[in-house]
Amino acid sequence: MRKFAATFLASSFLATAFSPAHAQDQNMAGQDESVAPEIVVTAQKRVERLQDVPLAVTAVSGDALNRQQINDTASLTKAVPSLSFQPGATANGSGFRIRGVGTQLFSLGVEASVSLVVDGVVAARQTQSFADIADLERIEVLRGPQGTLFGKNATAGVTSIVTARPKDNFEGSVEATVAEQDEYRIKGTITGPLTDTLKARVSGYYNNVGGYVRNLFDGHDVNKLESWGVRGKLDWDATSNLNFLLSADYRKSDTDCCNPIFVRVGTPNIATLTTPIMPGRGNRTINQNAVNYNNDRQSTVSLEANLDLGAASITSISAWQKYKNIANNPADQFGFTSPVYLPGFPISQFDLNGGTINLEQWSQELRIGSNGNRDFTYVAGLFYSNVSVDRAFNRRAGRCLSGVILGENCSAPSYLSASSFAHNKSESIAAFSQVEYRVAGGLKLLGGLRVQHESTSVYGIKVAPLFTGDGAFVAPMEGKRSASDTAVTGKAGVKYEFSRNAQVYGSYTRGYKGLGFNTEMATNFATQDPVQPEHVDAYEIGFKGRTADGILTFAMAAFLADYSDLQILANRSDPVSGVLSNVQTNAGASRTKGIEIEATIQPSPSFSLNVGLTFADTSVSVDGLNCPLQFQGSAPVLTGNFPVNQCYRSQLPNAAGQLITSGPIQDVRGGILPYSPKWRLNFSPRYEHEIPGVDLVGFVQANINYQSEQHYAIEQDPLLTQSGYTLVDMSLGVQDIEKRYTATLFVKNLFNQHYLSALAHTFVYATSATPNDLLGYINKDSNRYFGATFALKF
Repeated sequence: MRKFAATFLASSFLATAFSPAHAQDQNMAGQDESVAPEIVVTAQKRVERLQDVPLAVTAVSGDALNRQQINDTASLTKAVPSLSFQPGATANGSGFRIRGVGTQLFSLGVEASVSLVVDGVVAARQTQSFADIADLERIEVLRGPQGTLFGKNATAGVTSIVTARPKDNFEGSVEATVAEQDEYRIKGTITGPLTDTLKARVSGYYNNVGGYVRNLFDGHDVNKLESWGVRGKLDWDATSNLNFLLSADYRKSDTDCCNPIFVRVGTPNIATLTTPIMPGRGNRTINQNAVNYNNDRQSTVSLEANLDLGAASITSISAWQKYKNIANNPADQFGFTSPVYLPGFPISQFDLNGGTINLEQWSQELRIGSNGNRDFTYVAGLFYSNVSVDRAFNRRAGRCLSGVILGENCSAPSYLSASSFAHNKSESIAAFSQVEYRVAGGLKLLGGLRVQHESTSVYGIKVAPLFTGDGAFVAPMEGKRSASDTAVTGKAGVKYEFSRNAQVYGSYTRGYKGLGFNTEMATNFATQDPVQPEHVDAYEIGFKGRTADGILTFAMAAFLADYSDLQILANRSDPVSGVLSNVQTNAGASRTKGIEIEATIQPSPSFSLNVGLTFADTSVSVDGLNCPLQFQGSAPVLTGNFPVNQCYRSQLPNAAGQLITSGPIQDVRGGILPYSPKWRLNFSPRYEHEIPGVDLVGFVQANINYQSEQHYAIEQDPLLTQSGYTLVDMSLGVQDIEKRYTATLFVKNLFNQHYLSALAHTFVYATSATPNDLLGYINKDSNRYFGATFALKF
């Protein structure tokens, strides 16, 4: 707690710098062009100045995202240091983290720890979170558990996307981008009044991004993307105090991403078969015969109604979402059209490894919230959600158990195949409220409470084999399980306003993420128990300040969050058979603690600087995790006194009294959460200068992102790490005085830093004898590339 006390004292000291004796309450932005405008957010489901919100929030405008060429949700990490992204082979295996905490579970029966909210509508599952973004008003990233107002899938935080509303005047925009490696993007918007009380907005985008990894099997580039989307909004003022906003959007994305590259090969037979690929972090070639694809379809319709009662407003948000994903992730990494002889490995061809996701959600939120900044402010409401998910999955792997020459086609191949289907249904209902009360002067107390009940069930069936003559990949079976839970969570805190421009705050939050069932093929649908609810006790103190002249805006927060039963994906040893398998489970305990600093400096209309710094120290404790491959061979067999942070094989009696020896396992204590670097820094200066005689303004902007060493496996595998690195993006261009048209040249990854966004052992061939065969995932900006953007507003 010393760090928290020091932070609080520092906050009190800083307050004096932001509270001049004659600070004025009016908006100073109107007095000087150099003053940065105040940011308004809805982080607490009420319209407030960002300065007034007593929690850590990062707000970034749509224009700022455009200036950084941030085109999708995964790239938001470049604007928000506390937000990190963990990629997977498909959207279902990817996820976001805030302050180092997130969810990496393939199951569709489990929700995310970082909630995605678009225009007040919550995405039901993590797989929906990854999409192109266009025509935004702003994004808000709420850091730390937000369950009181946002529900049971926000134990780490919330990413709230606010798209632009229709406007009273006719206007529009169009923007086109071209970049190296066949990247073409175009987006446009038109908005304006249809009648005196009805206005509309229509926006759309199309993206085509060429591949940046060469497939030697057919000579084509892979990791391509083609996507498009359209959104329409109707804004109707039914009366002077009643407004309706009808929104509908559809998006489609087709990609053959993400194919991993060989980063290291240490097994001679694997090395021979990967020739002529040259493994390494700079490798940009693969050899894969089967197509890796990940295709998304998302439809959303929502109706928002707002009734202004003067002192308060009533808001209703009714929404329907439908999501479909079709994906296949070939797992063998070789260009074999049929099984080949590969001694020492039971599988040599694994082309069919994918399936479909069909999701439908209905949700309704009804709330009332006070208007304005009063001595007593409040928001209270009800929430209901009904989610239905169908998950189908198919697998077929080829084997060649005998042969003479490495890599020769098998004369008598055999196959294993299976299909699974799971139907998951969940229903949730909640009541929530949060209040702030001014006790005296600048002192306010705040508190919130949420009561929620959920029920969930899963029916699953497995059929094997798929084809006559194949062996069974898994044993056929079917079953059904159900569970329910009720939880009470809440928040309590205090804040002190030194002036309109400076406040300190402190809060305690109790968070909760609901239970869930596994929907994947490896599951025993008849006997599985649900993964237990995740809980968090979080503490945060912070300071927010803004100088009276608006030149400097500053925010600092210190946080500590203790998680119990953190929901994770891990390799665990079956207590009956001793066999290791990949399961969704709960960690014993996890903690994240650290400090965040954000500052915006705008000393003149020509220059601005945004700085963001996050220090997040994470730890996790889990029993029975799989050992890193390279340590498994030396794991001793023990009957008791099991060590921590060391590999061993347990030998314990089962229910029948038989001694069962486990696979190589470890009991992790104080391990590091994956995808959670301790340090992340964002530094973004921008300079503009009028060009004499031509009515043009020239500008230059840099976006510098640093992150420290990052681990990629909860098993604490030292081979699966990425050392710290810095990415530098630059842009320069011109625009007219009225900012109607803009031309920009940009470069991504200026210094050509070859970084990996993820690292793993080879999927099919990973054994204790092959620990040095590693696969890496890369992004397009893992290499330097150049581009240009042209924008027009009318």
